[in-house]
Amino acid sequence: MKSREPIVYIVDDDAAVRDSLTLMIEQAQIRVRAFENARAFLDAYRPDFFGCILIDVKMPDMDGLQLQEELSQRNIVLPVIFLTGHGDIPMSVRAMKAGAVDFLTKPVIREKLLICVRAAFIEAEKRVEDLVYNQDAIACLAKLTEREREVMILAVEGRSNKEIASYLGISYRTVEIHKSKIMLKTGASNLLDLARIVRAAN
Repeated sequence: MKSREPIVYIVDDDAAVRDSLTLMIEQAQIRVRAFENARAFLDAYRPDFFGCILIDVKMPDMDGLQLQEELSQRNIVLPVIFLTGHGDIPMSVRAMKAGAVDFLTKPVIREKLLICVRAAFIEAEKRVEDLVYNQDAIACLAKLTEREREVMILAVEGRSNKEIASYLGISYRTVEIHKSKIMLKTGASNLLDLARIVRAAN
């Protein structure tokens, strides 16, 4: 997959904070796009956005935790870093449980911020790769006939060819043919590989 240049998307209603963070991050030769509130970011969002999102918690209209929830509902996989002057332990626990990669308090030390950003970029690459794998898995399984899907589900559950044949009321040889076609269509090399594809598609 072709590598893209990551961007830090800053969402903070304080213009001075946005300017300060932008300067800190750009000095490290990292691209930045800043937004004054959650709605501005969501309106500007495009599927090719790549990098991480640095979110202030306390914002009018839609706060940072609500934005994180909205990102999840929209299947936006950008890693989230929270940066706030009003954080507390329950809030940080909630944010991390919801998938945030870090929760920093203002004022943040530049070196610590950059470490978090670079770690988030690594996580972003992983999330995009996982997303592509999941989409590929869904496309592979879409090639299967209804009967092949039935055989596949039983096979990955650990049923033998004999058990599958008896359960579906077909011959042992027919099960073998179906399994051969399943492996060919999905590109799976063995049942363990096939099980991974099935999990990824769900």
